[in-house]
Order: sequence, then C-alpha cells, then structure tokens
Amino acid sequence: MPLRSTATARQERLGIELRRMREAAGITARETAKLLGTDPGKVSHIESGRLGVSEERLRRLAAFYSCVDGDLIDALAAITYEQRGQGWWEEYRGVVSLRLLDLAELEYRSTELSHFEVLHIPGLLQTEESALAIFAYAVPELPTPEVESRLAFRMHRQKVLDRDPSLPYEVIIHEAALRTKVGTTAIARAQLHHILTVSERPNVTLRVVPFKVEGFGGTGFSMLYASGSVPQLDTVQIDAAHDCVFVNNHPQLAKYRLVLDKIRSASLSPGRSRDLIRQIAQDL
Repeated sequence: MPLRSTATARQERLGIELRRMREAAGITARETAKLLGTDPGKVSHIESGRLGVSEERLRRLAAFYSCVDGDLIDALAAITYEQRGQGWWEEYRGVVSLRLLDLAELEYRSTELSHFEVLHIPGLLQTEESALAIFAYAVPELPTPEVESRLAFRMHRQKVLDRDPSLPYEVIIHEAALRTKVGTTAIARAQLHHILTVSERPNVTLRVVPFKVEGFGGTGFSMLYASGSVPQLDTVQIDAAHDCVFVNNHPQLAKYRLVLDKIRSASLSPGRSRDLIRQIAQDL
C-alpha cells in the first residue's frame, strides 16, 4: 500500500492501538517487522496511520501481541475497511480543516455523545443564524463562499442526530452560554427555542448548569466525549484556538469521564433545565 499524505484521526487511532498492543507485549518494532517480512520503518508508518493495514494482517499482529480482547480486535478490524470517500464529510475536503472532517467522522461513528459547553452553544444545536453570527467573528474575515461552505458543513453535521438507529446525545450547557447574546436578541431567543425543540427528541438529554449552583469548578472543561464501539476507542474532543484537539490517552479519558460525572451531578434535571431555558428566553 502507498503511504498516505495525511492520515485521518480514525486511521491514526488504529495505528495507536496497534502500537499500544505491541508495547504492552514487550515486542519491538524490529520483531514485528520480521514477522511481517518488512522493515521497522514500515511498522512505524502503520502505527502512525500513514500506511494502511488489512484485517488479516491486523488479526495476525493481535495474535502475535497475545491480545485476547476479541471485542477490541473486531472494532479495529472494522476500521481497516474504512476508506476515504465513504463519508459525507469528504465532500468538504479542501473546504474545512482536516480536523473538522475528523470531528464529523468521530460524531458519525460514535455510539454515544456527551457534550459539555460553558460559553458556546454546541455546534449540533446551533441555528443557521447563530452559526453565521459566530463566523462573523473570524479573523481574518471569511469570504462569503467560505462562510456558506462552513455553514452547510455545520448544518450537515447535525443530521447525525437523525440517524437510524438513533444516537444517544447528552448535552450539558452552562447558563453562561445560554445568556450570551450571539447576534441579535431575536437570533438569541430563536436559538433557545431551537434547543428546547431538539431536547424533546427521545435520543437527546438536555441539562443546564445554573449560575446559582454552589461549589461548581468545571468551567474549564468544555468537551465532547464520544463513545466508541468499545471503551478503548472512546475519544474526547476539545476546541482550541487553532483547531480541534483529540484526546485518546486511556488515563486522560478516565479523568474526563470523572469530570463529566461531576458536571452532570451539578446540573439540573432535564425538566428543570427546560424551565430555566424558557425563563432565560423571556428575560432576553
């Protein structure tokens, strides 16, 4: 297989998990290369995601590494069949950043999403008008065709909530984000009503962390926790000034799960959350 110029996050993750298997078994890249009849450089490319691997070769490597986790092996085997051009997000390659493409694929391939935001309405809940108001803050200013492409991409991402079977989506929003007027008052109020409408879907659970909650220290933890087909393939996505950041280190994932549990315990019930949003909409 030829080397990829750039690997997707999913392709990188496959390589990372193979490297973790190898290191856990105490096997060197040179020993792996000998098994495959190749050189250590190609093993490095496989583990970086730049070189693809077949299901047969993946299972051979898993056996060589004495990995007995059949669910993990099956989940990784499924990734070997994923190719560029298969997902709707590929239509936007060259239009939005590679990490945004990875984010769309992460959402699409997840089994459950948990999202916490402090200062922004999550992209999966934004109205077109709110998204346009956000894009207006881009520096340097975006040309109209690019704004239109980014908007179309963001709206297309939201279709993941319509898929069959349905994707469980838990969204926890701090009251600060709900009271921030992005755009005009009318746009902000319409955004709140849209959130209420989406929250009525059976696969969506909406919670709000109110200003009045005591002892809340989670304002620095905005994140998307995406559950994989097996827990080892869970991923946390964090927004950064330059782009999306993906976290897949297992100890860090455990940390974010604990943080999410704390945030959830500080939030209102879904019913009380909707009541608060209605009140905020009236106060605008």
